[in-house]
Amino acid sequence: MPLPLILASQSPRRRELLATAGIPFTVRVSDVEEIRTPGEPPDAYARRLARAKAEAAWQGRDEIVLGADTIVVLDDLLEPDVLEKPRDAAHARAMLQRLAGRDHTVITGICLRHPGGAQVDSSATRVRFTPLTAAEIDAYVATGEPMDKAGAYAIQGLASKFVEHVEGCYFNVIGLPLSQVYRYLKSLDKDVA
Repeated sequence: MPLPLILASQSPRRRELLATAGIPFTVRVSDVEEIRTPGEPPDAYARRLARAKAEAAWQGRDEIVLGADTIVVLDDLLEPDVLEKPRDAAHARAMLQRLAGRDHTVITGICLRHPGGAQVDSSATRVRFTPLTAAEIDAYVATGEPMDKAGAYAIQGLASKFVEHVEGCYFNVIGLPLSQVYRYLKSLDKDVA
């Protein structure tokens, strides 16, 4: 009998992805402070948050707890710029202006906390946005869709029309690299397949 999967996330997108893939789960969330330490590499930051979320929801039982965190990274010469969820509409507008016409990387850290320890990993996907006018950005921000999304956009939503190219796992950009998670679940419990 497979161990129960607990999703340590409030994200409706992660819930939808797991449900669509036919992976049974329940949700248990604990608050985790999301603050990047100075100089922390983006990949390490996403992994650390995923692990912290899984550990916070872990109850020391025969269960698997899945924690995840998604960030958007703009390459900079000095230090990568991490774009998380926007604070307000003006912040969302500024993020979208920076993404317009450029490539960026979406990183999702995952942690599967289980009775034998923890499996921590991440996935990176390159995304290119088309150039955007101020009017396009304003209209998108006015929909409210950007407000709870890393990088201020939803690739599966209204922002889909802004995406010129995706290199890597599309589901990672939505918030969960499904095939990677499934591969780890299979390795932890052969009955999950």
